[in-house]
Amino acid sequence: MQRTLILASTSRYRRELLKRLRLPFVVQAPEVVESPFPDEAPRAIAERLALEKANAVARSFPEAVVIGSDQVADLAGEALGKPGDHARATAQLRRMRGRTLVFETAVAVVCAATGFAQRETASVRVTFRSLSDEAIETYLRAEQPYDCAGSAKSEGLGIAMLEAIESDDPTALIGLPLIRTARMLRAAGLDLL
Repeated sequence: MQRTLILASTSRYRRELLKRLRLPFVVQAPEVVESPFPDEAPRAIAERLALEKANAVARSFPEAVVIGSDQVADLAGEALGKPGDHARATAQLRRMRGRTLVFETAVAVVCAATGFAQRETASVRVTFRSLSDEAIETYLRAEQPYDCAGSAKSEGLGIAMLEAIESDDPTALIGLPLIRTARMLRAAGLDLL
């Protein structure tokens, strides 16, 4: 018997990515405060929150296999999260132009009933072009990526702002590293093929 799979996220991006694995799943919003701790490194934030999200949902659904994920953009050691609005997105993109960031995307898979818990992180190096204020404004008006860490969506027009992307898990930048997720789901006992 295959266990129920739950995505502990309301992110539409993660939901669309998980659909690629063609496993039936349900979505459950985790009740987790997504604030960083003082002096917490960007990668540590993403890893902690991914596991907290998975565990929060697993407590309510102990028989299920639960996926939690989080992404934080690392700009020279500073965590950049979701901007939330146009002004903050503009400020983020201005700071990022001509620079390389590391997007840290952590994923955790948990099954409370079996005691299974794994977490992995995919690091994606992204180099931004030197963008004019006008180009930033044009992009933000077109895509309004206010719910994306680092104010950019590489799967859309945001790709035009980039010089390079370096990753061993190409879906990680969109919000869920599927290679790592698939590996952990297999280890948790879910048959993907």
